[in-house]
Amino acid sequence: MTEQNALPQISIVLPTYNEAGNIGELIDRTLQVLGDYPGGVEVVVVDDNSPDGTWQVVAKRSQADPRVRLIHRTTEKGLTSAINRGIHEARGQWVGWMDCDLSMPPEEWPRLAEALANGADMAVGSRYVPGGGDVAHSFTGRLFSRIINVWSGLILDWSIKDYTSGFILGRKDILNHLTLHGDYGEYCIDMLYRVKRAGHTIQELPYVCVPREAGESKTAANVGGYLARGVNYVITVLRLRFNPD
Repeated sequence: MTEQNALPQISIVLPTYNEAGNIGELIDRTLQVLGDYPGGVEVVVVDDNSPDGTWQVVAKRSQADPRVRLIHRTTEKGLTSAINRGIHEARGQWVGWMDCDLSMPPEEWPRLAEALANGADMAVGSRYVPGGGDVAHSFTGRLFSRIINVWSGLILDWSIKDYTSGFILGRKDILNHLTLHGDYGEYCIDMLYRVKRAGHTIQELPYVCVPREAGESKTAANVGGYLARGVNYVITVLRLRFNPD
């Protein structure tokens, strides 16, 4: 196998919808910090036919740099299904994903990769371990997140602090046996608990969540929105507690 055709060590999946103002910088910063990583890296953007032209931005990048791959979906949509598709298409031995609004700093990828290199099965960027934080969301949003995460820890497994992280790097051989379920944050609760319950090691590393740089937020905008999403979180946690299989 030639070096040009060699499989990368790391695949970073970026699920996008209307992130034209952020995706170029996110790709650049990701390749900058992981471009020299032993074994190499690829960036797999899964775009749900964004009307703002996100996929066209990525298409141009992919033509100029073979490390960038575009999956342009026109008949499917949704965050969880996009991540599932990216995991399936990823060629790396380790697969990661993150939000694409630049609230999660891609400069943290090398630390997550170091955790896997040192034996962890999954590394999680965490707001809720020492050194982590959230300056991106409103007081209501931060309070809601903390309540959900503390409650999830009390009901499921207290060793996991950020159940709704969405900033993940894991071994592909583990992820291949998982199908992510749920919408938005509850998929992460479900995945992390199932990974831990299967006996795999999870290491959380701190990061600070910062405000998005461009575009419109996809998080809830008010108390009603948080409560509506909270119902799905509660259902997910109770299902895992009483019917984990």
